[in-house]
Parts: sequence; C-alpha cells; structure tokens
Amino acid sequence: MLTHEQVWTAMDRLAERAGITASALAKRAGLDPTTFNKSKRITPEGRERWPSTESVAKALAATNTSIDTFVQLIGDSPRAVQSVPLLGFAQAGAGGYFDDGGHPAGKGWDEVGLPAVNDEHAYALEISGDSMRPAYRDGDIIVVSPGTPIRRGDRVVVKTTGGEVMVKELKRRTAKTLELASLNPAHADRTLAAGDVAWIARIVWASQ
Repeated sequence: MLTHEQVWTAMDRLAERAGITASALAKRAGLDPTTFNKSKRITPEGRERWPSTESVAKALAATNTSIDTFVQLIGDSPRAVQSVPLLGFAQAGAGGYFDDGGHPAGKGWDEVGLPAVNDEHAYALEISGDSMRPAYRDGDIIVVSPGTPIRRGDRVVVKTTGGEVMVKELKRRTAKTLELASLNPAHADRTLAAGDVAWIARIVWASQ
C-alpha cells in the first residue's frame, strides 16, 4: 500500500527530475503554485492531504513523464544533488562567462541544485526559445560537463571563436573539421573548421 510520504516524495523527485521546484512544477502544470508545497500536505487539523489524481496527471503531462516512470520515482532511493552554476543560454555567447577551456568563469552565474555529475566544472544552461525543438523546449535546463569524453552521436554544446554558442549532435570529428547535426529539422547541419572551435563539451543531463 502506498503511503502519504511515498507519493509526495515521488512528486518532489518529479520536480527535481525536471530541474525545477515543486512550486514551479505546479505552475507549469497549470495549477495553483502552492498546490505541491510542503505546507499544504498536512491540514491545520493534522490530517494528511494527498495530491489528487488530476493534479498528478497534469504534472506528468507537463514534464512529459509516463505513469511507469512516476511509479519508479516512488521506489527510487534519494539521488545526490550537486549545486552547479546556471546561465541563460542566450548569455552564453557573451564574453566573460567562460575561460579558454570552456569552464565557467567570471560573475553573473546563478546556481541550481541538480542530479550530481562527476565533474567539478559542470554547469547548467537554461534553454530559451524554440530553436532546439523537439529535443529541448523553452525553459529546459541542460547540464554540460567539460570533463566528460565525447563520442559520435553525443549531444554537445559548441562555442566558436567568433562567440557563437550552439547545441548540436556530434556526427564526426577529425583533426581538421567538426561535423554537427542540428537537433531541429528546420535548421541546417553545420561543419566547422577545427580552428574555428573555441571549445566543445558534452551534455550529460536534461530536465525533460
């Protein structure tokens, strides 16, 4: 039999999996922002308040999560959370946010708690706009790991020496060129000369 604590823990993990707070999850689901707040889980009289079937369904739809995955979240053990620097994707092309190795640098970074990755230089970017649909939507958060090896087929963030920052899929990498596939069919694939690439790093997690 499911317990009150198990169901609410799964809701918290659903929000964590999406890289947002419980309040933000409720808002994304079209509910009152306080619907999933911890203060609402026990009534003033001390009675347990459960999330409604409708609110759970809306939260799952808002995060593109299946009911099977939600059930798994009920039984999952707690995951380690790592605080990583967070930057808006639109800002990433501006100077001063990265060092020459593609590691976070300078001021202007926020912070967000996300599932831990084994890279002290990992950081998060918040997607803006719909240019990366259907892979990533506006508001999605991706975690980038400069220290993780990159293989063909990986999704990567690339910054050019001209300051352009893009998210693509790595098709092929040689000593002279970098071939990248677009995640959005409406955008063309790109081939860059190796000398035009400032840095490239692998995406290791996304809040989907």
